[in-house]
Amino acid sequence: MIGVEEFFGSPAFSAPVISPDGTRIAYLAPRKNRMNIWVRDVAGGEPRCVTADETRSVQNVFWSRDSRWLLYAQDEGGNELWHLFRADPDDPEAPAVDLTPFPGVAALAPELPAHRPGIVQVQLNKRDPVAFDLYDLDIESGELTEVVRNPGGIGAYLRAPDGTVYGTGLTDAGDLELSRITPDGSRRVARFAGRDYPMQIAPFRLTPDGTGVWMGSNRGTDRMRLVRLDLATGSQTAVDSHPSFDLDPRSTVDPAAPDPLITDRATGALLGVRYLDERLEIRALDPGFAEILVRLTALSDGDIETLSVDDSGQRWVVTFEHDRDPGVAWFYDHATGASRLLGRAHPHLDPAALAPMRPVSITSRDGLRLPSHLTLPVGVAPAGLPLVVLLHGGPWFRDHWGYAPAVQFLANRGYAVLQVNFRGSTGYGKAFTSAAIGEFAGAMHDDVIDAVEWAVGQGYADPSRIGIFGGSYGGYATLVGVTFTPDVFAAAIDYVGISSLPNFLRTLPAFTKPYLANNWHLFVGDPDDPEQEADMLARSPITHADRIRTPLLVLQGANDPRVVRAESDNLVAALRDRGVRVEYIVKDDEGHGFVNPENQIDMFRAVERFLARHLGEKAPVGSE
Repeated sequence: MIGVEEFFGSPAFSAPVISPDGTRIAYLAPRKNRMNIWVRDVAGGEPRCVTADETRSVQNVFWSRDSRWLLYAQDEGGNELWHLFRADPDDPEAPAVDLTPFPGVAALAPELPAHRPGIVQVQLNKRDPVAFDLYDLDIESGELTEVVRNPGGIGAYLRAPDGTVYGTGLTDAGDLELSRITPDGSRRVARFAGRDYPMQIAPFRLTPDGTGVWMGSNRGTDRMRLVRLDLATGSQTAVDSHPSFDLDPRSTVDPAAPDPLITDRATGALLGVRYLDERLEIRALDPGFAEILVRLTALSDGDIETLSVDDSGQRWVVTFEHDRDPGVAWFYDHATGASRLLGRAHPHLDPAALAPMRPVSITSRDGLRLPSHLTLPVGVAPAGLPLVVLLHGGPWFRDHWGYAPAVQFLANRGYAVLQVNFRGSTGYGKAFTSAAIGEFAGAMHDDVIDAVEWAVGQGYADPSRIGIFGGSYGGYATLVGVTFTPDVFAAAIDYVGISSLPNFLRTLPAFTKPYLANNWHLFVGDPDDPEQEADMLARSPITHADRIRTPLLVLQGANDPRVVRAESDNLVAALRDRGVRVEYIVKDDEGHGFVNPENQIDMFRAVERFLARHLGEKAPVGSE
């Protein structure tokens, strides 16, 4: 077997980005068992580590427009109160500087205006915990200048090159409204049906001239396509669409996911658009980029993940997503045609020893197509296997083809792994997402059971050895599985999962609560309405904890601001009060998901022991 540390230790090389001047590459790599920022020259030479975080791994990095500074966001112990830090690539020994050193304040949505290279634009709730104002932050001096004070209800900002500021917020009816914000108030530019956007409009980016917005739209269609919104008239004009795929939806809820729009770093011109179904497809909208895309695609048989280019448009850094060879990064110089491998995220993993992830289509009991992924262990006959159903969070998210360490770890231990994009998942059309309205612990759970029955019916899975494992919403779905259908599963793992829907909504961070109308309130209910609260409690696993007899492992971050620790504490207490044995692991330095490698390793060692005990010891796969 491949060691747990090899799957869940820190990547050797990740998140590379080229400087705007094309001379240096910044990336993340380990230093003292924490991911930190490193820099290497494109021309060669020794890499230099420029941050020294020994408490929590750095998770992101980007260059200032003038290539002078490196910037990154960091929170404390997973509390998601992000601060913006500056590191000096010219002085590796200089300590990183906290540019937003305000206790209890979150710095969100940092942007680098093309025409102001020394400035980062950032949203801060330092004046009001619930309202984010827009600021200019001088990267070198740290000077903060208020640009716009939130007039109320604004959740995101756009700022044109001429200084005009636009904001988006929700109307009382739950629709999304784009307004021009002035010192005298705001004027509506456009309104969009809130039900079409459970989380936010994405993409939603100003055109380079500041007269329009490129945005995802499914107005009049089931598929999400790209349109241009005219800021003078509010009218939409088609830009690009795919005949059967949605725009890549992952960045809607995951800021680390690639943006669906690929743009020229220097001019902001639109070069290409990402669409996602079973595999990623990039449509080139610029002839020059089309030529470059052919060259980049030839570097790997994986899907392009991240793209970074210098201001000349010639020097590119690209990483690829692959089910068995993750995070391979290349440098490509279009001026010379030369390319070279920069690094691999996990060079110690042999792709041949890992398991292929296969897209499969499952039909639900009411006729919906459930796009899913099946991963079968290598070297084992694909029949009568113990199966782990691995459920994504959100639920307004999706699983996709690519490397997932948990999937490969489980397959390496001899388990078949089935990932189900149940109704409510995004990227499969508006109707598929909307089919989850009112269906928490209902048809959404039926989809999971239908997928289990499919795997058993196909002969892959042993019906007596079915496990279920999920995080966040997936943790809730796991708990639904062992309360609403306790006879189906032989083992269950709840990772930062919701046990009480009303308590979950009441304990969300205050600044998120004005934006629940089109997601949690629409799909589940408002706990402030007694009738809806009663329905939510009926759909909450904590209400039915007396039905749990499936062996259960619960994993929780103590600092989780989204699914607070009480969600796990209360469930575990209810079970232990009945004398039910439940294994419970809490990490005091983590939040909504474990980041630091030793915690991930501890978690999956526990998962390994737990599943082996309850789904049966497995024959080793491969060699350690």
